[in-house]
Amino acid sequence: MDAFGKFIKGAVHFVVGERLQLQLQSDCWNPAINITPPETLVNMASKAYLWSVAFLSAFAVSNGTPTTTALTYSEPTATSASPTASGVSVYKGKAYLTFETIPGFFLQDDLATVPSTFDYTATNFGLIDRTYPTDDESSAKLTQWQRFNRYVDKLNHGSSRNIEYRLLFIGRHSEGFHNAEESFVGTPAWNCYWAELPGNGTAVWEDPSLTSFGISQAVKAHNFWKHQIEAQKITAPDAYYVSPLARCLETANATYFGLEHRGAARHPFIPTIKEWLRESISIHTCDRRSSKSWIAVNYPDWNFEPSFSELDGQWNGITSETSSAQAYRMKVVLSDIFENDQSTIISITTHSGAARSILSVLGHIPFSLVTGAIIPTLIKITTVREPPPPTVTQPWTTEAWCTNGPPVASVSGTCTCSGGVLPITASPIISPR
Repeated sequence: MDAFGKFIKGAVHFVVGERLQLQLQSDCWNPAINITPPETLVNMASKAYLWSVAFLSAFAVSNGTPTTTALTYSEPTATSASPTASGVSVYKGKAYLTFETIPGFFLQDDLATVPSTFDYTATNFGLIDRTYPTDDESSAKLTQWQRFNRYVDKLNHGSSRNIEYRLLFIGRHSEGFHNAEESFVGTPAWNCYWAELPGNGTAVWEDPSLTSFGISQAVKAHNFWKHQIEAQKITAPDAYYVSPLARCLETANATYFGLEHRGAARHPFIPTIKEWLRESISIHTCDRRSSKSWIAVNYPDWNFEPSFSELDGQWNGITSETSSAQAYRMKVVLSDIFENDQSTIISITTHSGAARSILSVLGHIPFSLVTGAIIPTLIKITTVREPPPPTVTQPWTTEAWCTNGPPVASVSGTCTCSGGVLPITASPIISPR
């Protein structure tokens, strides 16, 4: 089996890697070089991959037991994957942070608001039209956002040393090719087959880009921010943080780049890319990120957190992160941001599952973001000056999928494959960009 896997991997690398390298040495695509165009190369690579997993499936059926291939990547070693983990601390282990969402300021704080139909651009970001304790005779000349921003400033100026208030704008990336494909094939077929492939020969959803509709969603967000800055005099974010996955990088760039506002000189749009703002880590190829080098080439002026690695050490195509493990890493990344960045207004561009976990960690009511949506939330952060208590998380789980095509059914995450073939654990043979 090892020899067969190496043969297939070598064939894929020969077809795609070696031959494509000849073209990369040219300034443009050279038809005189006798090789196949890139879209066909992707299709050929996908077919080679499918041949390999079909062989593995047949072998598994003939022996009556599922077959597990050798891991392409080592198991995740982050503390979030451990059953028992130390508490999340700040200030070199001497303290920890607690989070609390302060309700009553946004429509998204209300259980009566329906997330699936809520349009933040039609509701002033959801800011409720209400009075604040800081209102005075001058308030009549101010917009709702100016009055709210003034109230938040007052909260911080009047709080004790161990308490601070932050206003977060948490955005979900716009529609990516993986979202479009899941809508097209249906969730069972997506989860049990298509999501484990890098693409279908036409579209690529391994660390996918935005669709044309997704780009329009991000442009809509940009135009809305521009309108809010001009009409509502809203205070733009002081700092920007973004997931390393391509769809979030594209969304953040299209949303915030080029916005002109009063604080632009002091707080320019130069995001920090943070590993653990990424989506829930599953065996889907859309959850695998590109290399640090690729990101740096495409976003040369952006910052990486110091610990950011060249290759993705979290995704392996074999195991999936549990919800408690994800909540742990969200508390880690939020604590890191709040400890090292004193900005009051912070933008975070992330994913649906990540946003759901962040909101839960912050004590917010459940609120699922549609693609391209942004939710503001006012939070209270308390620094407890003692070592944190330990925490317990569930270990990552091993996942299996139908390598022979879309499933007959999928119930509670269990795939029923066609032809009596057993779902197997098989890490895709693909190379990160």
